[in-house]
Amino acid sequence: MTARVCIVGAGSSGITACQVMQARDIDFDCFEVGSDIGGNWRYDNDNGMSSAYQSLHINTSRQQMEYAAWPMPDDLPDYPSHWQIAQYFDDFVDHFGFRDRIRFRTEVVKVSPGGTQWAVTVRPVDGGEPETLVYDHVIVANGHHWNPRWPEPAFPGSEDYPGLQLHAHHYRTPDALVGKRVLVLGIGNSATDIAVESSRVARSTDLAMRRGAHIVPKYMFGIPTDHLTESPLARGPFRMQQLGMAALLRLTQGRQSSYGLPEPDHRVLEAHPTVSQDLLNRLGHGDITVRPNIDRFEGSKVFFTDGSAGEYDVVVYCTGYRVSFPFLDSSVVAAEDNRVGLYRRVVDPDHPGLFFLGLIQPIGAIMPLAEAQAEWVADLVTGVGALPSYAQMRSQIDAYDAALRKRYVASKRHTIEVDFHSYLVELRKERKAARKRAAAGRS
Repeated sequence: MTARVCIVGAGSSGITACQVMQARDIDFDCFEVGSDIGGNWRYDNDNGMSSAYQSLHINTSRQQMEYAAWPMPDDLPDYPSHWQIAQYFDDFVDHFGFRDRIRFRTEVVKVSPGGTQWAVTVRPVDGGEPETLVYDHVIVANGHHWNPRWPEPAFPGSEDYPGLQLHAHHYRTPDALVGKRVLVLGIGNSATDIAVESSRVARSTDLAMRRGAHIVPKYMFGIPTDHLTESPLARGPFRMQQLGMAALLRLTQGRQSSYGLPEPDHRVLEAHPTVSQDLLNRLGHGDITVRPNIDRFEGSKVFFTDGSAGEYDVVVYCTGYRVSFPFLDSSVVAAEDNRVGLYRRVVDPDHPGLFFLGLIQPIGAIMPLAEAQAEWVADLVTGVGALPSYAQMRSQIDAYDAALRKRYVASKRHTIEVDFHSYLVELRKERKAARKRAAAGRS
């Protein structure tokens, strides 16, 4: 059996790829290891890859997160829960009618290049023989928030710690924290959510971090904060955006150090923002104590880099995720230190026909960007669009990497970072250029 496009994964990026391919009459198969769509937003997804905890709500407003092809209902709150987002994805798939094109409980175990085509080996999760299918194109949409990254190297003495050590990926409810002395490591969105939740049920909650972060509230002046990104200021020069956001944060919240947090060692928008409406309140109430980074463990005691120490029953590591493609040999694509060299964050110049959707960490929501990526890929698949030369693609990748190093704090968290609006404009310009290249090639 030969099909035109293989889509790996039926999460938020995979389903928009399906919708776009179907709308363009492109033959495709989609494989999903779980029994339902939704990926990370399907709570307790039986594919084992969801990091959603029971209290999770989105950190970008619904208007910023929705697909252009299927806006979210107006009766949803500004920041829906994961259950509401999963229902939105269900409605999206059922409205466009492609659920039967997704093979559930089917794992993609190997994707191998073979001439101008790709051999894709799949295996039923519940038993059965592997099957190898041949495709002209492969769209990888397996997500990048499912393979937990633990501290490396491990903190000295952590192997002998008698309490519970838990990665945020496996956190679901605060039951294990009730009445306990809890230490949360990290200052990203998961860390602040879990620390806030812990502070309501635990005996004590400490929040440790390597560096400070700019805490962005979900609301400013009574409206979702990311609605301000639609203002002319937010579309101006980067330095102007920085000055504007810094002024707004200072006006609405004051200094981070006033709440016991260390002052960030970088300017706002030079690191992925941490969004929390509750953290500063809990700090101000004394319900969370701030600590510097962990230095070592001695029994149940944890020592910090400033020489202080505390005893804890539970340590929750909110230390991020690895970018992983277990079905791709490292000779095809390697994600060393979470870096993957892709043209416009989508195309692998070394392997024609291999595309990646949603492999970005936007200041904003992934879903509309993955949708725009899928539209561009559909142009390339159908020949409506064409790619530039190999040398031009490599030059753009090098420029992207250099821009990341110049702007962002050095971190594995910032290897796939993009600005929502500028990246959307970049994709639209690339799509127009691709169509011109294709037209010139036909003339």
